[in-house]
Amino acid sequence: MSNVIDQSGLLAISTRLQRLSDLLRKDGQKIYEAYGIDFEPKWFPVVYTLHQKPLLSVSEIAAEIGYTHPSTISLLRELEKKKLIRSKRDRNDERKRLLVLTDSGKSLIDQMQPVWNTMVEALESLTDTEHKLMKAIEEVEQQMNTQSFYQRALLIKNKKNVDSR
Repeated sequence: MSNVIDQSGLLAISTRLQRLSDLLRKDGQKIYEAYGIDFEPKWFPVVYTLHQKPLLSVSEIAAEIGYTHPSTISLLRELEKKKLIRSKRDRNDERKRLLVLTDSGKSLIDQMQPVWNTMVEALESLTDTEHKLMKAIEEVEQQMNTQSFYQRALLIKNKKNVDSR
């Protein structure tokens, strides 16, 4: 049974993607719990980024994960509080904070890698649909990099204004 949001089509794409994201995060949390791992899915972008690139500044992490600087700082504070990451000063620029995984963070990565493999398998089976969700997301992201939703809407608005004269 569909609801008003489902029936609204593209107008509610942001709402539907948010809803899907929330469902995936909630299930991700349950998966970590099922494996006895104390980890919140919202921490994943930072932890995974530092796993792949072991020494980064706050700005570099924000750029890597595509979050705003304040959102990134908020995640970093939580992870520092959990002792999964630590910061150190850059030798070349004392104002700059560099972040690294702690030994606890690295140990957690070791525990999570088999779980991530399971998650990838489950997500592959979930997204293995006729229209290939990940491919579609990549295509839309590329389109938005070329011209944003806002820019497209403005062009349509301006064209309608010209046409109505």
